[in-house]
Amino acid sequence: MSVTLAIVVPCYNEQEMLPEASLRLLALLDRLCAAGQASADSAVYFVDDGSADRTWALIEAERARDARVHGVKLSRNCGHQRALLAGLSVARGDAVVTIDADLQDDPEAISAMLVHHAQGCDIVYGVRRDRGSDSAFKRGTARAYYRLLRLLGVEVVHDHADYRLMSRRAVDHLLDYAEVNVYLRGILPLLGLRSAVVHYDRAARHAGTSKYPLVRMLALAADGVTSFSVAPLRAIALMGLIVFVLSFAMVGWVLYGKWFLNTEIPGWASSVIPIYFLGGTQLLSIGVLGEYVAKMYLETKRRPRFFIETVL
Repeated sequence: MSVTLAIVVPCYNEQEMLPEASLRLLALLDRLCAAGQASADSAVYFVDDGSADRTWALIEAERARDARVHGVKLSRNCGHQRALLAGLSVARGDAVVTIDADLQDDPEAISAMLVHHAQGCDIVYGVRRDRGSDSAFKRGTARAYYRLLRLLGVEVVHDHADYRLMSRRAVDHLLDYAEVNVYLRGILPLLGLRSAVVHYDRAARHAGTSKYPLVRMLALAADGVTSFSVAPLRAIALMGLIVFVLSFAMVGWVLYGKWFLNTEIPGWASSVIPIYFLGGTQLLSIGVLGEYVAKMYLETKRRPRFFIETVL
C-alpha cells in the first residue's frame, strides 16, 4: 500500500549541493512511486535555515521546475534542530523522512524504512553500519559520548543522527514538545512508539563543506546531556560530600599528628593544594549549575523557536 511521503531537508548555505540533492531525491520519489511504496503526491521540503548564499534562489528554481518541491524559508538562522522542526510543522504526508542536504546518509535506505512503516512502526531510525569514514578522533569521541549518555540515563539510538522516518502520529506527538532547547535524538525515544532500525553506509559529501564544525557538535552534545539528565547536578552533590568528608579527615589527621605524634606538617603544599582543589571544584560546579540555570532561563521566556518567512 502506497503512502504519501514527505522528505524534509534542512539547508544552510548549501548552494553547491542543493541541485544535486533535488535531482536525486526526486528520482528516488519516482522509483518509490513506481514500486508502489509512495503515492504520486509525495514531495520534498527544503528548509532554508537563514542561508547567506543562493540556497533560497535555488529552492525557488527547483520549485518552478517541479511542483513536488516545496520550500520553507526561516527568517533567520535558527540551527539544525529547529530547522528540522520547522520543516516537520509544514510537511504533509502519512510518513515524513528527515535527511541532511549533503545526502551522505544514503537516501536509498528510505525504501527499507517504508517497509517497516508498512509493518506498523511509527519511527524508523537510520543507523550507520560503521564509522570507517570518520577520523580516529571523531570515532573515539562519538563512542565516548554515547557511553556517557548511557551512563547518565539518556536513551538514544547508537550511531543515529537525524536520518529517520516518522509516521504522522509520531510527528504530531513530537510537535507537542514545546521546549526551546531541542535535541531530537533524545526526544524521539521518549515518545514510546513502536520503532525499528535500518542500517546504511555513509557516503562522502558530493559537494560543499560540512556546516557542523566541532564547536556546533560540542554544543549539540551538551544539549543532549543537560536537556535529558540531572546526573551532573547529582554528581556535584556527591563531589561536595566527598570533599566535605576528606576535609574532616584531613583535619583529624593534622590534629592527631600534633597531639599524639608531636609533629606538624611543614611547607605550603598542605594548604595550597587543597585550596587549588577546592577552587577548581567550585568553578566546575558553578559552570555546570550555570548551564542548567541558563536552560531554565531560556525555557521560562517561552520565545518562539523559529519564524517562517515564506512557504512555497
